[in-house]
Amino acid sequence: SSGINAEWPLRPGGNLKGHNGKVRSIVWSQDDSKIISCGVDGAVYEWSVYTSKREGESVLKTCSYTCAAVSPDGSTTFAVGSDKTLKEISDSQIQREVPAADTVLTQCAISRSGRMLFVGTAQGSIRAMKFPLTVPGEWTEHQCHASSITKMRISYDDGFLFTVGEDACLYTFKIMDKEGRGLKAKDITYAEEILISKSDLQEKDTAMKELKTRVYELNMENEYQLRLKDMNHHEKTKELTEKFIQEMESLKTKNQVLKTDKDKEEAKHEEERQELIEKQHQELQDLESANNQKLMAEYEKYQELQAKSQRMQEEYERQLAAKSESHKQALREQTEQYETKLHEKIGQLEAAHDEQRQTMRIHEETKKQIEEDADREILDIKNMYERRLREEKEGNMRLTGETGIMKKKFKSQEQEIEALKSDINNLNTEKSKLNGVIKSLEKDILGLKKEIQERDETIQDKEKRIYDLKKKNQELEKFKFVLDYKIRELKKQIEPRENDIKAMKDQIQEMDTELERYNKNNTALDLKIEESKQKLKANKEEMALQRQKVHDMEAELKRFRTDVSNCVQYIQDPQMLKSSIVKLNKKYVQSEQFVEAAGMDVDIQKEYARQRDHLERSVASFRKKLTKDQQIHRADNVRIMQENVSLIKEINDLRRELKIARTQISSLKYALNLDQNKKVHDLEANSNVLKKGAPLPGPIISIEELDQSKKIVEIQKSEIKRLRDELRHSINRPLSNGQRLPPMEIAQ
Repeated sequence: SSGINAEWPLRPGGNLKGHNGKVRSIVWSQDDSKIISCGVDGAVYEWSVYTSKREGESVLKTCSYTCAAVSPDGSTTFAVGSDKTLKEISDSQIQREVPAADTVLTQCAISRSGRMLFVGTAQGSIRAMKFPLTVPGEWTEHQCHASSITKMRISYDDGFLFTVGEDACLYTFKIMDKEGRGLKAKDITYAEEILISKSDLQEKDTAMKELKTRVYELNMENEYQLRLKDMNHHEKTKELTEKFIQEMESLKTKNQVLKTDKDKEEAKHEEERQELIEKQHQELQDLESANNQKLMAEYEKYQELQAKSQRMQEEYERQLAAKSESHKQALREQTEQYETKLHEKIGQLEAAHDEQRQTMRIHEETKKQIEEDADREILDIKNMYERRLREEKEGNMRLTGETGIMKKKFKSQEQEIEALKSDINNLNTEKSKLNGVIKSLEKDILGLKKEIQERDETIQDKEKRIYDLKKKNQELEKFKFVLDYKIRELKKQIEPRENDIKAMKDQIQEMDTELERYNKNNTALDLKIEESKQKLKANKEEMALQRQKVHDMEAELKRFRTDVSNCVQYIQDPQMLKSSIVKLNKKYVQSEQFVEAAGMDVDIQKEYARQRDHLERSVASFRKKLTKDQQIHRADNVRIMQENVSLIKEINDLRRELKIARTQISSLKYALNLDQNKKVHDLEANSNVLKKGAPLPGPIISIEELDQSKKIVEIQKSEIKRLRDELRHSINRPLSNGQRLPPMEIAQ
């Protein structure tokens, strides 16, 4: 059986009878109009609180219920028990039975929103059931307790789930939706009626009056403190503005000094650069003229040698032609003589043997003399060409020394370029110093912001003080309650103290007059409070305006920084850099009328922007000039190096070819001299013998041998022609400056 207690203190209001066994769970509906009970007898009853009668029932003897829960509208009941199922009961009928997968369910709880259902098991796990229920059921299981769960409740706002088990543990779970967000709690409605007695109302009125006086005093004190704070704040702002103006003036003078120094350094560097350029140009012209003169001298020497070799070749060819003609003539004469005297000489052959031996001896002696003369001439020619070769080598060594001097001068020019780069780095350091000045000004702005924040904190401190005063008022109310209690005790003793009462009445009248006077003062104070509130509101609006201005200035400064960083990427393109800087000028620099109408801060910012713009333009022009100068120097150096390399290469090629040509010419000359000398001496000897009428010495020269000698001469002529073509090709090769040497006249 169950009982209902009517009110507090507890008094029995009704007795609900129906269960035959132990009642395990009692649940109230959300509107407190129904009670749901279940027990070990397998019965679930629905009771009406107003009539104390049973309105619905569901009895299942095979199940021992342990817990029940009711929906927010009170129409559906959920129950769990020993039969391992979750039952949904409506209109005294079991609508659904959801099996629990061979697990005994011990507790169940439904949220006040009616969208969540949780059940507890005998193994200590919690299941979040899919709601509305489905068969078979779907749930999400969370293991927490070590044994069976005995109680389960959901907080009023459906935000937390509390469980208790036999393992003596209490668990608290935060209820979240599928996306991990907390559930929105329903708004709690409160009654508008408040029950209060008349004496309490009178006490409240007197307390209100006392609090008003106290508030007036506090407002007066607060206004006085605010005035002091305002005066201090105005003095500080005045000092800061004066300090800021002085710093700006000092920065202007410093900037002007830096500008004059920069102009002087720029003029000095420009003069030095012009002097260096003129000096380098003069040195280059001198070197070019010297190299050209040396090259022309070498070329004239080469032409002389070529002409000399050509003359020698022509002389050799002329001698060869004369010898060949004389040889042919002698050959014809000898053949004729041989044909006429052949028969005569056959008889005289033996007589001529002795003479032949004598002539052979004479021939050998003359041959030795001719060979010695030829060797002597070859040695003289060899010594002459070796002497010329040494002279050429000395000239080449002199040219290599001059090229080393040129390299040293080139290195000195590179060192001067490095000095110019160091000057540019100094200018960059000055620019970084100016950036540091800008950062210091930004720090001053942050200091002003911090001061504004401190003023906000002082206002918050005042609010905290007001809150403390309110707490004191509450304590005074408690003290007033004690005084009221004493007044009640005094009223009980009022009869023996009527005289005192009359005196008290007189005092009350005086107090009434004073109260009227205080009321008048309160009205005046209310007006002053209203005025102070309006002033405070105006101060807050002005503060908000100043904060907005500071925020706008920060945003403007941030945009300007981003635009400047975007401009920096065009540092290699002067036209794009100039156009972007002009856009920045149009975007951020204000008109002259607005500058004249603005105050002192606007003029200072305008002057600062103008100075910064001028410095940025000058830095850009310096960078542009520097890049042009570097490109010119680099191009000149590369051109000089290339010309030197090509000249050295051509000189080496010409030397190599000249050496090869000389060796070939010397070998050909030696071969030609030997052959011609032998043939000439043989012909002279033979002609002498024939003139004397003596027989020919040695074997007779056949026609085949003459043809072979002619072939050798033709081969040597073709080789000489090939060498001439190679020399002509080497002479017509272009020089390093793109010109060609004048053509040579080579005799054919």
